[in-house]
Amino acid sequence: MNKTGTNTAPVEGATYALTMLTVAYMFNFIDRQILVILQESIKADMGLSDAQLGLLSGFSFALVYITAGIPIAYWADRGNRRNIVALAVTVWSALTAMSGLAQNYTQLLLARIGVGIGEAGGSPPAHAMISDYYPPEKRATALSIYSSGVHIGIFVGFIVGGTIDQMFGWRAAFMVVGLPGIVFATGFFLTVKEPQRGRWETAEQAAYKPTLQETLKVLTGFRSFWYLAAGAGMTAFAGYGNGNFTPSFLARSHGIEGSTLGLLLAVFGGGGGIIGTLLGGYLADRFGSTDRRWYLWIPAIAGLLAVPLSVPYLLLDNTPVVIALMFGVTILINTYLGPALAISHELVPPAMRALTSSILFFVLNLIGLGMGPLTAGYLSDIFSQTYGDDGLRYAMLVVGVIASSGVLMFYLAARNLPHDLEIRDQLAAK
Repeated sequence: MNKTGTNTAPVEGATYALTMLTVAYMFNFIDRQILVILQESIKADMGLSDAQLGLLSGFSFALVYITAGIPIAYWADRGNRRNIVALAVTVWSALTAMSGLAQNYTQLLLARIGVGIGEAGGSPPAHAMISDYYPPEKRATALSIYSSGVHIGIFVGFIVGGTIDQMFGWRAAFMVVGLPGIVFATGFFLTVKEPQRGRWETAEQAAYKPTLQETLKVLTGFRSFWYLAAGAGMTAFAGYGNGNFTPSFLARSHGIEGSTLGLLLAVFGGGGGIIGTLLGGYLADRFGSTDRRWYLWIPAIAGLLAVPLSVPYLLLDNTPVVIALMFGVTILINTYLGPALAISHELVPPAMRALTSSILFFVLNLIGLGMGPLTAGYLSDIFSQTYGDDGLRYAMLVVGVIASSGVLMFYLAARNLPHDLEIRDQLAAK
């Protein structure tokens, strides 16, 4: 129960703050995923392999992202989260623009590492702010709206990136998407208010300032958290591994290129992601009001439904059918993030939420962003020796099979959740 006992309305200004945070996340993913739509042009210009592209768009970025994320989140649980988000947007936007100045692979790799450092300060503070703006009964929906910024960013990035790349080249595309973020960061800093920390909890819970060791000790006791983190990581393994190579797959196996490729990916990839993310949060809050396990059953069911659609999506040659299947798979595999974040925040006190998000994203990005694209790219290089351009589709199929283990992880998380909620209540009563 929140401290007022009856008031479950969002805080005044919550809608504006959520909108601005969502736009910030949109810039985050425009700047992160712009590389994906540009990678065929970069590959041709710099003579790169698919494994190098996977390292560039995945593992190297994820390594610095997850390393910087935990100390920044610990800072956010004690400092002004609004200021941290504004600083993060400024850094990643500036480094994205600088990516367009890279003259070789090493310089581009270093610029993308800089983007990763900036983006590490974006989501965990934002998640914690949203959980203080919105009550538990509405958090999954609010966090899903925020998380839809991923797919809005993909939508915008694919259209803008594909068009600018075709007209002016990949270097100009980096600059066009990077520079506006610096302007936005200024507006964010001047207009968004820092919410009261722990608004929906008791005064004792709100005042609690745990150490890093205490937070890790609390999370270690929640099996459901680690299972849902593994489920999120395996879902992201497919989302990043196959998602980062979807433009290349459609170009190589279906002959779709340029602005047409960008438009299709924006509408059916980005649009499907937006629908799936919002749907996951809505359904979790709708059914989870009577049984919190629905927050984990929904992504498990969605992942199970995605498996039989993924095989024909990757193996068929009928392009319209493939695009339709891609749309369906994208909706299903993007239902998990809002519910996973909402349950993670429900398990811990307010001053642990940014760090909890960061640890969740540590696992998610290490498995998903770190290993997904690298695995897909490595397998593609191997399979392409036998199957040519179709080697990529078989690599993506293997990635999808591996990622299906996420369904089991979400099921196990749901099975352990009631016990962990009891432990949470016992800890809060002390």
